[in-house]
Amino acid sequence: MIEYRNLRIALLGAGSVGAQVADQILNHGDELAARIGAGIELVGVAVRDLKGKRDAVIPANLLTTDAEKLVRKADIVVELMGGIEPARTLVLAAINAGADIVTANKALLAHHGPEIFAAAAQVGAQVYYEAAVGGAIPIIRPLRESLAGDRVTRILGIVNGTTNFILDRIDTMGESMEDSLATAQQLGYAESDPTADVEGFDAAQKVSILASLAFHTHVPVDSVYREGITSVTREQIQAARKAGYVVKLLAICERVVGANGVEGVSARVYPAMVPLDHPLAAVHGANNAVFVQAEAAGSLMFYGAGAGGLETSSAVLGDLVSAARRHVVGGPGLAESTHATFPILPISEIRTRYHISLEVTDASGVLADIAASFAAHGVSVESVEQKVLGTNGEAPTATLVVGTHEATEADLAATVTALAASPVVERVVSVLRVEGL
Repeated sequence: MIEYRNLRIALLGAGSVGAQVADQILNHGDELAARIGAGIELVGVAVRDLKGKRDAVIPANLLTTDAEKLVRKADIVVELMGGIEPARTLVLAAINAGADIVTANKALLAHHGPEIFAAAAQVGAQVYYEAAVGGAIPIIRPLRESLAGDRVTRILGIVNGTTNFILDRIDTMGESMEDSLATAQQLGYAESDPTADVEGFDAAQKVSILASLAFHTHVPVDSVYREGITSVTREQIQAARKAGYVVKLLAICERVVGANGVEGVSARVYPAMVPLDHPLAAVHGANNAVFVQAEAAGSLMFYGAGAGGLETSSAVLGDLVSAARRHVVGGPGLAESTHATFPILPISEIRTRYHISLEVTDASGVLADIAASFAAHGVSVESVEQKVLGTNGEAPTATLVVGTHEATEADLAATVTALAASPVVERVVSVLRVEGL
């Protein structure tokens, strides 16, 4: 049997994930080679600072600041730099030089995925990106391969560990949003600037990737509706718990029939109430989970560590082994699905349920006025519960919690606007969507 030559691996970035990938290649290269059928050689690690602190020891002779030169001499380029540039330029240069790509860069794929996949297809290269969504959780390959013949209808995901950690601590320990965020930062779950996490940008990038895969349609990240968790209060979370729900930041994508009767795709991120008996309600701490619904396969749950250098390196190395095996065996790579080009539907056409807390005047006829506001906008009330009695100045007030049946977002939003303007409503205390029923 003719032995295959060593495959040259270039690594871009030596942060928490990159350092762990380098360490695994250097210390377990023989074991990986046995799985691949060829040896692998780490030919260089591109970094910004040659003397920067690393999570693992990388020999100084492998470190370089010349990433452009490095990618031109590799068979496989592992991109773990993050961000758009220079990652995009380097990835395209590597593809044009004939290299396969392994990346964990969700921002790059969410914003420039079609460009990168088209460049790879033109030269017969392959792009692997299991670690871009869900850290160690295998979700890209199941959607890309295992479920390619099925019809995925909906995905609900907790895909940001920072926000799940924060909301979970508020729910289980009664902390404030500020204290939970501070704890997340102390433990390294949240950055000093947590905007990407708490405002939903990170989750939006990930659901863009999931939706594009699941529905074989390019879903630009700019078309993803996004709300973060900064407006969620401890009182909302406590009220949700009493009502039998837990609040999670959900990334949702699904097939939807729009107002014109044409099937389209929705992709959105927002905090929502999830029933306590739903599998996603049991996802605690900084863990991630993706709940997939398909016509033939039914409901599938993928759960595990959504972040962490060592954990995410597992997914990166899995892609590296797959890319290396393709070199040894030969033949074309796995092509991206032909796009179905479904229209991307706006949030206004999505059907959801709402859980609305109102502080109202405690007087006769109030319930009738409130019911009329719902009826005027075609929204059916499922439940009404009086929670608290109090006073607002000299006028007695009551707190009502109204649960709705499913209705369009446009009608629900119009109802909330009408309630806020109603003379019998002192204030709209909170509004949360309900998912997973």
